[in-house]
Amino acid sequence: MPTDHDLRHHGDAETAPGLVDLAVNVRTGTPPQWLRETLAASLADLAAYPDGTAARAAVAAHHDRPSAEVLLTAGAAEAFVLLARALTPRHPLIVHPQFTEPEAALRDAGHKPDRLVLRPEDGFRLTPEAIASVPDSADLVVIGNPTNPTSVLHPAEAVARLARPGRTLIVDEAFADTVPGEPESLATRRDIPGLVVLRSLTKTWGLAGLRIGYLLAEADTVARLSLAQPLWPVSTPALTAAIACVSPRAVAEANHAALTIQADREYLRSALARFPGIRVHGEPRASFLLLEVADGAALREALREAGFATRRADTFPGLDENWLRIAVRPPETTNAFVHALTMLLRT
Repeated sequence: MPTDHDLRHHGDAETAPGLVDLAVNVRTGTPPQWLRETLAASLADLAAYPDGTAARAAVAAHHDRPSAEVLLTAGAAEAFVLLARALTPRHPLIVHPQFTEPEAALRDAGHKPDRLVLRPEDGFRLTPEAIASVPDSADLVVIGNPTNPTSVLHPAEAVARLARPGRTLIVDEAFADTVPGEPESLATRRDIPGLVVLRSLTKTWGLAGLRIGYLLAEADTVARLSLAQPLWPVSTPALTAAIACVSPRAVAEANHAALTIQADREYLRSALARFPGIRVHGEPRASFLLLEVADGAALREALREAGFATRRADTFPGLDENWLRIAVRPPETTNAFVHALTMLLRT
């Protein structure tokens, strides 16, 4: 494991009792009551071994694919471990800055991934020049869309240009449902060679403690990855959640939540624009913002003393201690956060 970045540091490490949580990108006020009740009802079936057939079928129908192209996982993080252990890439490459678990899982499995680091002066966008710089020898490429922590939403066609025969293209869409209408998702695309799409149900629905996600890929890839899973890898309540969260009711609610997040994000972004020493790079589209701040480490500690947990970003390759990730919250929380910032930056 390289020592330049702590790849296993995540936002939950920043939180603590009494702190306002701006470090974890789970939607506030979740799970909704109807989902809590659905999960509670599933407890009556705990004596039976879990059967993922219905959940796979529901997820497959949601993305207009056959069930054989769906693998249910204990959160998207498990999928990264399965991919690292079951596949045998000779030259993996990670597009950074992005969620660090893919690289950590590859390194733990004995692989030595290279990094393609997108530039802040390009707004951390996947430019044609960046795409052209990916070597032909890269037989596994990982990218997030929208990307954590940059909040950049890459055009679907730009991401698809990373694919080629003989290459596995892994697209982490854990935050895709935070974008209204999911316009750049590749989850329904079956024409892209080697495409693997990862999705999470934990962010929008507040199920981080339940661990449920899924992977979409060609049937032979899914079959290969399933052999790396233990028996009954996803619990009955998690399977119940998968069915519930792709239902028409849930899809409509998720899109409404995405519209609310969009409005709350622009409110936060506008408020931060009043501070000359804080810069938001690019065009954020997900449920968080990436900020560049002079002496960001000191500001993060000062915010913590003031009661706000933010996510340090120097653990992401391509960033340093002057970057912070901030979760989008309702306006009343943003107002309190901005007030704290005002007081701290005046001193």
